[in-house]
Amino acid sequence: MTATKKKTSKQLVWGIVLVVTIFVATLVVYKVDVTEYAVVTQFGYPISVNNEPGLKVKLPDPIQSVQRLDKRVQIYQTTSIELLTLDKKSVSLDYYGTWKIVDPVLYLKTVKNQAGAEARLLDVFSSSLGVQLGKYNLEQLVNTDAKKLQLGQLVDDAITYAKERAIEYGIEVVDAQIRVLNFPEANKQSVYDRMSAEREQMAQKYRAEGSEQASKIRSDAEKEQQLILAEAYKQAQQIKGEGDAQAIRIYGEAFQKDPKFYEFVRTLETYEKTIDGNTTLILPSTAEILKYLSGATN
Repeated sequence: MTATKKKTSKQLVWGIVLVVTIFVATLVVYKVDVTEYAVVTQFGYPISVNNEPGLKVKLPDPIQSVQRLDKRVQIYQTTSIELLTLDKKSVSLDYYGTWKIVDPVLYLKTVKNQAGAEARLLDVFSSSLGVQLGKYNLEQLVNTDAKKLQLGQLVDDAITYAKERAIEYGIEVVDAQIRVLNFPEANKQSVYDRMSAEREQMAQKYRAEGSEQASKIRSDAEKEQQLILAEAYKQAQQIKGEGDAQAIRIYGEAFQKDPKFYEFVRTLETYEKTIDGNTTLILPSTAEILKYLSGATN
């Protein structure tokens, strides 16, 4: 019976030792995950950083404690903000940014936690976009002509500016992009009305220029037509004159060869031009024109 009690007492002691050992181990041993930084603080002050995965050892709480920080790239997104362009146009921006912790100790000293980090990032992103947006006119950000667009350059400059600001908090800005660039709701209708009026003014201008160009084309065509007709009339008259001269010459040659035959032919032509089935001539019998009709062909 005594041996049994001794055995039970020994097991109890070993059990207590095991429990104490496990309890002490939970106080001094901690695990580091591959996705996190483990910052060891001593009385709240950071003294070391472990980012290699595995089991690590520290002094027990409350002397030393562990704060875990996500070292993966994180996304920050906020509601719309209103900013002014260089030409004093108010625009509304929806954007997002990606960031990660690169200096855990500085991060804890300056922003303490993710809520503090997002508050700083709101200031960093808003100020960087505001500074860069103030360097561009609205037509350089929204335009149908790709050659005039400078939105990509604006975003690149904003990222560079944000990187310089965020590093003060142990944060690296990885990227930032504008999701939506729009007009504020209060200004949309007036902006659309102004854009419509501007487009109508441009359309009227193009129509006026088109009408002017059409009138010029018609005027040039009519002028060219007159020149062509004048040149054609000139050539026709010249050809007609040459034909008349040629005819006179031929008539002259024919008259010289056989004057009576020439006279006969010319008289027949006169008959053809002046006499038809409805013609009545009242002439003296001695009229020269009747000599071929009356048979007097001396």
